[in-house]
Amino acid sequence: MRHIFAKRSSIVLLLLSSLSAIAQNSNKENSPYSRFGIGEMRNSTNVMLRGMGSASIAYAGQFNVNTANPASYSSLKLTTYEAAGEANTRNIQANTDKYRTGMATLSYMQIGIPMGKYMGMALGLRPVSRVYYRLNDTTNIDSFGSGIKGYQGDGSLNQGFIGFGGKYKGVSLGFNFGYIFGNIENISSLDPLSPSTNKVLGSGFLTHTRVGGVYWDAGASYEYNIKPKLGMRIGATFANSQKLIATKDQYWMAYRYQTDTVNKVEGLRDKIVMPTKIGVGVQLFNTGKWAVGADFTTTNWGQYRSFGLTDSLANGAYKVTVGGEYTPDINETRKYLQRVTYRLGAYYGTDPVMLRGVQLDYYAITAGMTLPFKKNTARIQTAIEIGSRGTTSNGLLRENFVKFGLGISLNDKWFIKRKYE
Repeated sequence: MRHIFAKRSSIVLLLLSSLSAIAQNSNKENSPYSRFGIGEMRNSTNVMLRGMGSASIAYAGQFNVNTANPASYSSLKLTTYEAAGEANTRNIQANTDKYRTGMATLSYMQIGIPMGKYMGMALGLRPVSRVYYRLNDTTNIDSFGSGIKGYQGDGSLNQGFIGFGGKYKGVSLGFNFGYIFGNIENISSLDPLSPSTNKVLGSGFLTHTRVGGVYWDAGASYEYNIKPKLGMRIGATFANSQKLIATKDQYWMAYRYQTDTVNKVEGLRDKIVMPTKIGVGVQLFNTGKWAVGADFTTTNWGQYRSFGLTDSLANGAYKVTVGGEYTPDINETRKYLQRVTYRLGAYYGTDPVMLRGVQLDYYAITAGMTLPFKKNTARIQTAIEIGSRGTTSNGLLRENFVKFGLGISLNDKWFIKRKYE
């Protein structure tokens, strides 16, 4: 037992070391729309579920950690370690201009632990949002002349969490309780096109925001057995509008040959108001063979405030997902491909960002596989998403993206009394 645990722990540490190195060096995907709100919201659903469109609200697995609905923790049968990384590539189009960008980064680390027959818990670190953009535009201003406006930002928000779920007959309830933390930096600048001939100074405005605050969400599900192996599950999730503590530093700068800070305000303290989010889902499943499901989520972004101010966000956004999985024969020992789980899905939604009277939308088709190890319950999870976001109308941008997910899931037995003969 110790040898097996040490071997699995070594695999996890090796994977996490590789993902950490990737995250430190490659998390620089230029996404112009991440300038707004708290940035681009990241998908914290595990890689397995991403392959089926992230249809996760009514999903509950015995050997998988589904943080999208904490009520699912009550279904855990073995202690489960999960970690994953992701890589994205985007082709961004604005009118006739196109460019490509991409990144690779750590996605999540989490562990699920069964607590008896009817309870379970999970804890870990998962992403919330990311900010990274670089934009330039030319302008002409009276008494200044021709200039270049620059916009850039960098940062991310993440959440450390712990959650519990319990089951009574067919009803499961659960909650996640965590702490969201991170930093976001935004810079805007104005530089003359001909600094040697114009007697004007370049200028810049920098804002550095540190975020930290408690955040919770809850979930429920009801499972009904139609036949011995055929069942249906209905799920719901809820996160109330909550306030995160934020501290802001602001700097006004002017420069020609060197940078001088003209004015600064440090240590401004206020709140970032996160919106209410509600989701419902349904799933039909044949235990160990197949499952199909659909989710609907809505988020009230009209509640969002940062230091009392709104942003270029719509009043609301929604997302619809559908997906399914199929395993030919989970007990097959000779034909490996019979034990592989195959997934397909799709999603469509409206984005929080709203510019020039247009609310962005997005959509994608997804696919994925679970690749089991031959002699134990360890599994490799894969997922791919191919889709589009935004529009080129009204001078906006369209992002055509491909997202890859790669994860590992290991299982072990904890808190089980040993028997001796």
